[in-house]
Amino acid sequence: MISLRLKRFLDQQRVPYETHIHRTAYTAQQVAAAEHVPGRMMAKTIIVESDGQFLMVVLPAPRHVNMRAVRESLNLPCARLATEAEFNSLFPDSETGAMPPFGNLYGMPVYVDPELAWDPGGVNEIVFNAGTHRETIRMSFSDFRWLVEPMMLPLAARAMAA
Repeated sequence: MISLRLKRFLDQQRVPYETHIHRTAYTAQQVAAAEHVPGRMMAKTIIVESDGQFLMVVLPAPRHVNMRAVRESLNLPCARLATEAEFNSLFPDSETGAMPPFGNLYGMPVYVDPELAWDPGGVNEIVFNAGTHRETIRMSFSDFRWLVEPMMLPLAARAMAA
């Protein structure tokens, strides 16, 4: 079931969005494939820890976080990827690893890589986990940006070749 906190927030703000159900998928790239959307539209939510504080980094599915850029851009020399055990309790209404990119609803700052906003087709929509590994939400990037008020920073690195 979609995160109730997220659903209430979206409905209160009266922004249009669509929910979709797909087969269970655990990675952002798998979700993008299940939803039949390009990976660049699929928002991947990553939690970073620095000195006991957590922050959210949101990237396109094919990318991974550039921790050097995070440390330098945010002046957080001790920043590192948080473990699921560390952040699981921060999202009580979401399955582990399926948290939506709305850190503002969970008391944490959100940093979005500008590549997520770029759409060569001009549609400018994003898709993201809705709190489960089976449900997503699709909405305009501009509505997402208005609701979350993230800081836009280039924090993504190209995915490594397999």
